Amino acid sequence: MDIIEAMRQRRSVRTFDGAPLPAEDRKLLLAFAAGLSCEFGPAPTVRIKEFNLQSGFRPGTYGMIKGAADFFMLGYGDGDRELLAAGYCFEKVVLKAWQLGYGTCWIAATFKGTDFETAEAWPEGTALRIVSPVGVAEKPGLKERFVRFSIGSKNRKPFSELFFEDDFGKTLTEGSRFGEALEMMRLAPSSRNAQPWRAVVVGNTVHFYYVPKSGLSVLDCGIGLCHFHETERFHERKGSFLGVKNYPAPPSNLKYLISYIAAE
Repeated sequence: MDIIEAMRQRRSVRTFDGAPLPAEDRKLLLAFAAGLSCEFGPAPTVRIKEFNLQSGFRPGTYGMIKGAADFFMLGYGDGDRELLAAGYCFEKVVLKAWQLGYGTCWIAATFKGTDFETAEAWPEGTALRIVSPVGVAEKPGLKERFVRFSIGSKNRKPFSELFFEDDFGKTLTEGSRFGEALEMMRLAPSSRNAQPWRAVVVGNTVHFYYVPKSGLSVLDCGIGLCHFHETERFHERKGSFLGVKNYPAPPSNLKYLISYIAAE
């Protein structure tokens, strides 16, 4: 399965078969996560913690998860750079896990005093902020189907409402130079399926914006930017992310985030 197939097929999984990860896949995923970096900020710290499902561990409070023996634990700082980098980097891990046959589900909550705490200290300036079960998916139960329905997991805003050309008054065509990469961004997961990202294409540059719906909006944009960039990389197209001063003025409900300049 290539990365484009993984992005198209990936879904959030909340029901698992109860089996722990094989040691070699656990090692592979941790090594993959440890090797990540990005242009936005420091990469997050990624760990995997195994739980004994017979000992009474019940993570149902966190997204109605059932049958997961292993959880990713994600630690990072609280600035926008750290949020963007965390979303970007950990979504790469999520996609790698999917390619290996494992489902995941992003879960943001307060974990202090829970079974997710670990004796191992997090690096200075970071804290546990995200967990995700990881394992082989089982057929979703009634609770999971209800959760997916209630948050509209399968629903996505149409391309025409998210992406524009030159300014916010003209819709971008899906067959444009950045059309596929932006479509992969459209399919990316986000907190309660909020899809806060927006983009305006001007020549060889894509300017990204977001709707500040919650404290997770910037993190969500990092996930979306991962999908965008992985598509560009898949087609061996080079470019750089950077902040610019001259970008199309956004509507009052949007904030400028970052720009991507494609190499000529």
